[in-house]
Amino acid sequence: MKNFSGQVLFLDRSDINTDEIIPAKYLTENTKEALKPHILEDLHLQGFDAAKDISGKNIIITKSNFGCGSSREHAVWVFEENGINVVIAESFARIFRQNMFNCGMLAIELPKTDIEALFRLGPETVIDIDLEQNRIAAANGRGDKKVIPFELNPFDRELVMAGGWLAYADQKY
Repeated sequence: MKNFSGQVLFLDRSDINTDEIIPAKYLTENTKEALKPHILEDLHLQGFDAAKDISGKNIIITKSNFGCGSSREHAVWVFEENGINVVIAESFARIFRQNMFNCGMLAIELPKTDIEALFRLGPETVIDIDLEQNRIAAANGRGDKKVIPFELNPFDRELVMAGGWLAYADQKY
């Protein structure tokens, strides 16, 4: 099972699409590893520098409709290759969300008020996800803390616990 704890990368925008996550010009790469340096290189957010801001981050918190656009597994793979195994958002594009679970990663949907509360914790936020209790524990360097429950359907939980669809299929079939 992957690591579901770590430092947060806040992406303060809705509708971040798969072309911004991994530009289409890299879809011909032969390995997942070759995608790694190109993560979010076409994402334009004020104050965001992919080359500096992603290193050491394991979790993304963002707004609504994350992963919209072209349906491509590469958008999930580039996160996986960079050690980002959790995306927390108000909502996801359906195919992106399922690709996350198929790779044994977490796509957690939270209400807007909870997303805003996490954003208020600030850039030094660290999160620990308890899959047994369905809870997100977030804390920042100033001592502020927030615990937020989330829901995960049983099948998606099994995919995550198994390490993804292929591992799940090997276990079950």
